[in-house]
Amino acid sequence: MARMNRPVAIIAALVLSALPTLAQDVRFHISDNSALKPALEAASLLIAQEAGGEASAEDIVAAARADYPRLLAALYAQGYFGATVSILIDGREAAGIAPLDAPSGIRVVDIIVAPGPVFSFGKTEAAPLPAGAEKPPAFVSSAPASTDAIREAARAGIDAWRDAGHAKAALESQRIIADHLDDRLDVSLRFAPGARLTFGPVAVEGNSTVSGNRIREIAGLPEGAIYSPAEIDRALTRLRRAGAFRAASLAEAEAATAYLALPTTLTVVEAKPRRLGFGAELTSFDGLALSAYWIHRNFLGGSENLRVEGSVEGIGGATGALDARLDAAFVRPATFGADTDLLAGAEFLHREDPLYYLTSASVDIGLRRRFSEALQLSLALGARTANIADDLGSRSYSVLTLPGTVSFDRRDNALDPSKGYFLDAEATPFLSLTGGGASGFRIWSEGRAYFTPGEAGNLTFAARAQLGSVIGPHILAAPPDYLFFSGGGGTVRGQPYQSLAIDLGGGDRIGGLSLAALSAELRVAVTDSIGIVVFADAGYVGASALPLTDGDWHAGAGLGIRYQTGLGPLRLDVATPVTGASAGQSINIYIGIGQAF
Repeated sequence: MARMNRPVAIIAALVLSALPTLAQDVRFHISDNSALKPALEAASLLIAQEAGGEASAEDIVAAARADYPRLLAALYAQGYFGATVSILIDGREAAGIAPLDAPSGIRVVDIIVAPGPVFSFGKTEAAPLPAGAEKPPAFVSSAPASTDAIREAARAGIDAWRDAGHAKAALESQRIIADHLDDRLDVSLRFAPGARLTFGPVAVEGNSTVSGNRIREIAGLPEGAIYSPAEIDRALTRLRRAGAFRAASLAEAEAATAYLALPTTLTVVEAKPRRLGFGAELTSFDGLALSAYWIHRNFLGGSENLRVEGSVEGIGGATGALDARLDAAFVRPATFGADTDLLAGAEFLHREDPLYYLTSASVDIGLRRRFSEALQLSLALGARTANIADDLGSRSYSVLTLPGTVSFDRRDNALDPSKGYFLDAEATPFLSLTGGGASGFRIWSEGRAYFTPGEAGNLTFAARAQLGSVIGPHILAAPPDYLFFSGGGGTVRGQPYQSLAIDLGGGDRIGGLSLAALSAELRVAVTDSIGIVVFADAGYVGASALPLTDGDWHAGAGLGIRYQTGLGPLRLDVATPVTGASAGQSINIYIGIGQAF
């Protein structure tokens, strides 16, 4: 072994003896209320430092000194305004140790907390407030006192003034007095609302391909109108929904103009204009469905959205039939006001359904109006021509249409809802352009509801109801693709696709003039990523326009598995008929993204 010479050994020993040792133990001592320990540990830098594994003595002393106000803040948030905190480093109060005078070695740090009693609010004042505004329920006399409740009252007062048009409202002063004899906290908050302002000129930044004027039109900030935070939120939502922008933000000027108008600056980050996507879905009966789409988000330089989409369905399906579709959809946001979009579309369709073959072409143009984030209406003018081959023979028809739709969406998540409801209805008058053709009115509606009881949120009840009717033409004269069928993933799982129709005798079958369908699901979350579903579906197809008359029911039921992905739950359903000759004798499998409804 090589020997270290004496001077080097002495120097090494001095250096090693000067290195501070690490704290071996950080201990909490809380008198009378151990329930506070998690909140205090979460606030403590010493606890975080201990979890990190390595710290010098200077770092430990610095963390201990910083823990006094942090721990008191955590106690005040719980209403303990008479608490005391002592932090002992090997028996010495940390507050009395200078950061640069740390001991060479630290063995134990003791955090001693005496919470004392919980305080209640005594006098609580938040003034002035605009007409109709009230203090938060947590900020009233006799309520448990906490700094969170005080902050909430301050935010609520400022927000109330901003909602009333006072964009520069601020908290002018606050006075907090702790009465330790009565365990009471008196708080006075005073607001400075400032002048009532209007929206001023809007500057645009960050755009390179979408014009600034179009961005202002889409945002729809009402220059000259009374300032409103809700209008700002709506403007940003419109921009994000337009599709051409990856992000949008709004900054208010520091000061208003001499005319009490508040200038604003919209900053946008444009999205890549083009996008290409593909999709696939597989069911045991219908086979493989492939789809692809191409999107241009800024087609004409004004955030116009053009989507071209094509699909082929029925590949390898049980019937050997193939369906093909090619369509284009154009949307110009903010065409007649910020909340009204121009819509135009064209579609070519070839369908080989079990009961008819269809080749059709259609065009339409219309408007969509958003009345809120939940409610929207649309109305369009369209033309459609089609060739049909079914059990009644081959024929053609051409119609003018005036479809109107309304939807009301209160779901918490479109792909995996657990609460809320969704309503959708469509009414389509159609006028025949073919000699001897039929004219009439087609109605379709669907409602969905979701309920998740309790706080765990691992059990969801879901229900869907569908109702449709074709009014006016005789069943033999109505456009066959306007009629209704039941069976398959969209109506009754377990029953073959379009298996329920109207039997004309002699083996001839066509769709019905009315449909009613019901579905119910019980969804159980087994883990954060895996869930199981029990479901039952029923459908009714009638030969008359009045639903639930002159027709038949069928039903199906089954089990499903859900696997959560970033795009939504991956769905696998296995179902069997529960009515008819094949009840319980066959199964159908359905795979897709998102819940069945």
